[in-house]
Amino acid sequence: MAWQVQLVSGTVADLHAGSADLVTGGPGRPPARRVLRVLRPQDQAIVLGSTQAESGVDRAACAAAGVAVVRRRSGGGAVLVQPGAQAWVDLFVPAGDPLWQADVGRAAWWVGEAWAEALSAAGLSGLNVWKGPMERRPWSSMVCFAGLAAGEVTTPGGAKVVGICQRRARWGALFQCACLVRWDPAALLALLAVSPSDRVEAERALVGAVVGVGEDVAQAALDHLVAALP
Repeated sequence: MAWQVQLVSGTVADLHAGSADLVTGGPGRPPARRVLRVLRPQDQAIVLGSTQAESGVDRAACAAAGVAVVRRRSGGGAVLVQPGAQAWVDLFVPAGDPLWQADVGRAAWWVGEAWAEALSAAGLSGLNVWKGPMERRPWSSMVCFAGLAAGEVTTPGGAKVVGICQRRARWGALFQCACLVRWDPAALLALLAVSPSDRVEAERALVGAVVGVGEDVAQAALDHLVAALP
């Protein structure tokens, strides 16, 4: 099956809303074919997971930094989305598609494998695709990239390279993916309502938990992913 490829620029809120429409059925009917959305944010926002409390955000700090507060409908903790800081791709697969997997735990494996192949083609070797259960770690309820979910891609040393979250409906599954170009946990933690001591502890724990791949590698991997998705 061919992918319908969409290259979309806009605010972080609008980009999330457009992807959410794929699984909510609005506006219009949900698509009956695969959709690949390459998303290019034009503003910066801290994006909360579907069940994350808004009280965890420092609204004053966000306002001072010009950072919007947005909620996505897929799970996990907060993500700081900025222009050029991540390669952001959302994938929609309709139910019944050969890539559709009823087992939620296995559903994102092919997504991670596609990213690992794309990053390998861009020059990163030895990457791993996590195929175990959700692994919660310190700070993962607050910061999305702190934990490890099925399909996510890590370096041989265990640092996360690609984060994936999933939203499902009876007619399909949406996979929201971010390959980080750069990783700055201090910038994200500065926008969260945590004590100074906790912020220091969290930054120490998170600084090596994730790695940015750099602009050139991220763009080469993105190009390969779009061209070579199954």
